[in-house]
Formats: sequence, structure tokens, C-alpha cells
Amino acid sequence: MSGPNPPCDWQISRKLVKERGQYLLETGIWSDCRFIVGSEPNQQVLEGHKLFLAMSSPVFEAMFFGGMAEKDPIAILDVQPDAFKALLEYIYTDKINLTSFDQACELCYGAKKYMLPHLLKECTTYLWSDLYPKNACRAYEFAKLFEEPQLLTKCIRIIRDQTEEVLAETSFEDVELSTILTILDQDVLNVKSELDLFTAVCKYAAKHNQTSGGASGERSNSNQPTIRTAIKKIRFLTLTPQQFAEGPGKSSLLSEPDKFAILMNICSPSAGTSMPEGFCTLTERRSKPHKLYSETVPMDTSRTSMIQFASLIAETFKDSTKKMICNRMLLRTTDCMNTSVLDCAVTFSCDKNVCVYGVKVPAQIPTADERYDPFSMVYGELLYAHLLDAEGSRLTYTHFTSRVQYHSLVEISFNRPIYIQKNKMYKVGVVLNKTGCYPIGSYPYQSTCNGVTFTFTQGQGGDSVRDGLIRSIIFAFPPSSNPNANPEIPGDHNIQPSLM
Repeated sequence: MSGPNPPCDWQISRKLVKERGQYLLETGIWSDCRFIVGSEPNQQVLEGHKLFLAMSSPVFEAMFFGGMAEKDPIAILDVQPDAFKALLEYIYTDKINLTSFDQACELCYGAKKYMLPHLLKECTTYLWSDLYPKNACRAYEFAKLFEEPQLLTKCIRIIRDQTEEVLAETSFEDVELSTILTILDQDVLNVKSELDLFTAVCKYAAKHNQTSGGASGERSNSNQPTIRTAIKKIRFLTLTPQQFAEGPGKSSLLSEPDKFAILMNICSPSAGTSMPEGFCTLTERRSKPHKLYSETVPMDTSRTSMIQFASLIAETFKDSTKKMICNRMLLRTTDCMNTSVLDCAVTFSCDKNVCVYGVKVPAQIPTADERYDPFSMVYGELLYAHLLDAEGSRLTYTHFTSRVQYHSLVEISFNRPIYIQKNKMYKVGVVLNKTGCYPIGSYPYQSTCNGVTFTFTQGQGGDSVRDGLIRSIIFAFPPSSNPNANPEIPGDHNIQPSLM
């Protein structure tokens, strides 16, 4: 278990403790403990060093040097090998390399289990920044399990604001039934009608081979929620007779007496027919059918509506506009070494309505002792970028992984363009995950390109350093014969978006 014989004087070429730790982790020399990690068939045996582990985690300290020290090898069956390897890399080198939502969840679990608070914070921050409809339910279940209230609130907000997208994801069919019940308990959901919710529940039931079971089926174990528990929360009385007859009326999840009673209440509430026991009797819709804007329908000025309106406008412009680049005039630069995760952001506004497509950030500067290819002069960059509104809600984002040239400017395109309203504040951020040296710039507080003036808020303290990595904003005019006459969002001057 001591590992292979190391080359002579290997320590001399490694200046930093984390470099020496990396070597020990990779080679396994002097290892004095083993872990059996994961479950079959992906189980792996990993080696470690008790001193390294114990000085980072009180759990490992108790495991190796406490009164109830465990015997070697130590079985760790509840953490996957890749996540445990990432945890070991953090302990030995301080590196945190988060590449996916699922990996961050696994690593977050390990960080909590072994009491590594900094790693836990980085994982939850990553999860917070990488939320979208596809993983909102999974993130909600994670946040609930590990008692992360802020993440829980953010997940609920996404589920409320983008309910249709959440329900349409195939991953929705794999959530816990309790999560579906939580969704159905919400008074505000962005759905066209209760049919969207009923259809999603039907798909979930089919995937898990569940049936409603009727009232008799519930009596077998009344403490356990069933698919019928979810059906009871559907607001059937908000449907028209035709909607009910052509949808839920054909479903096997409702018994014939259920269908008759519900339809009678829809058609004639005063007829005296009672709703099936426990079924929802509310007649108010959770939300109005979502309309972005029309001449005959008042505009919905909620946050969800504004974000979707902006996205729709931007998508319309995408193929018919010419992209422009607003470069911030570089006054001076200083070098900044990124040792793990470098977070940079800048708040801005502009004096015209435009569509923002992305940003430009500087690539690394190779250091004198850094190894790089002298012919290609490239390295593998890894970063995450996003665009937020004034209240911190994410409008668009992207993950960027590519080989780029040193001393260059890297163009980062968001997943979708976003319509920016004039004189409103937005925040663009980039999180750099690649260790290396980056040139930090200082700039004037305003930059003008093609008649559009961007105003950047000046950072204070450490924020001014993080500001300095956003070099340019890529944008375009909405299609118009006069670029200075950009279309207004109706009622824009009275809009005050609110959190739902």
C-alpha cells in the first residue's frame, strides 16, 4: 500500500504544497489507507494518506485517530468514485473542478458528510448558478434533503416561473411524488390550464405503472401519498365541460363516479352533487393563460412575463441583425493568478434597446515557469458565463470549454440572445475555472459603439478587480430602419417587476 518507488528528489521540482500533494495523490506513494468506494459494478479501490485527510476533515480525523478508528480498508458505499476522487483532489490540492450539475450534487453530499465547509459552499454556489427547468426539480429535492433554504427558494421560483418547461422535461417523470405534490400545492404556476398539470401527472403515473386506485386503494396505507393524492390537488373546476370530457374524462386515473361528480360540478355547481372526497373545490385558476403582449390583452408585467418577452424579442432578432462589439477602452492592466475559481462581474446599462449576444474576456498569459506548447501556444479554457437582471434572476448563460490561444480575446456566446431595455441595469458575470494568470484591465466608466453608450458601474474594493475581466459586450440592434428608434415594450415606464 506504500505505492511505487518515487523518483529521486521529486520534491525539488514542486514549489507548492498543492503540487506535492497532487503528486502523492496521483502516484499513491507512502499511502497508508484504502477506501472501497461506490457500489457494484462501478466500485473502485482508492488510496490515501491519513495525515492529509485528517488535517482537512474532523470526520477523517475521528476515522483514523479517534477512539473508534475504522479498520482498513474502509467501505464508502454512498459516494460515487468520481465524486470521491474530486473530494480527494480538493483535500490534497485545493482544486475544485465542477463540470456538471450531477457531479456538483454528488460532491456536495461528500462535502457535507466529511465536514468540508468551503467545498460545500462552492458546490451550492455552482448549483445555484446552474439552475434551469431541466434540473429544477432534482435541485429542489437535493436542497430539501440537505436543508439548503436559499437553493430551495430559487428552485421553487424557477418551477413557478417556467412550469411548462419543467413539466415538458423527460426528467420530470423521475422526480419524487412528494415533489409533484409540492408543485400542485402552489397557487401561482405558469401553465395554460390545469390540463398541463393533469397530463404531467398521467405521464408520471404511466412511467411508474401507478394507478389512482380509487378511494379503496387509499385505505390500504393512508399515511403514504399515492398518485390519487396528486389527482386530488388538480383544479378540475377551472376547466370547461369540453376540456374535462376530452382530457381527464378519458383517463383511467379517475373512476366513473369521480368523472360524473366532477363534470356535474363543472356544468352546474348548484345541482347539489358533491365533489369526490378530498378533491380540490377551488374554481380560481392558478394563473391566467400566459400572453406576452397583444393590443387587446393588458400586458402581464410579472418577472416571468418580462423575461419571456425579452427572450422572444431577442429570438426574433437573432437571424436578421448584424452583431457589433462594444470594446471597453483599456487604460492599464495588472496580472491576476487564478488558483481555483476566479469570479468576475460587471453591472451595466445602455441608452438604447439592444440585444446582447455575449462577451469577450482575455485569455491567459503563460508564466515563465508554465509548461505550454511553444508551437501552438494554446491551452484548454473552462468557464461559465451568465447575464442577470437587476434583481439577480438569470436571463441566459453558457458553459464554455475550448482550446484557445494565449494573449488573445475569447468570444463567449450565450445560449440565447437577450433583449436589453434602455436605462435598466443588468449584470454580466464570468466564472473562470482554469488555473493560470489573467490580465486584469482598468477602463473608463462609459464606452460607445455605433451610437450606443454602455455605462459600467465602477467596482469598489475587490469588486474592481473582478470587473476587469469583461473586455467587450457583443450586441445588435433590433431590426429597424432607424437604429435610434428602437421599439419600446408597451407600458415600459410603469413596469415594476415583482418576485413571485
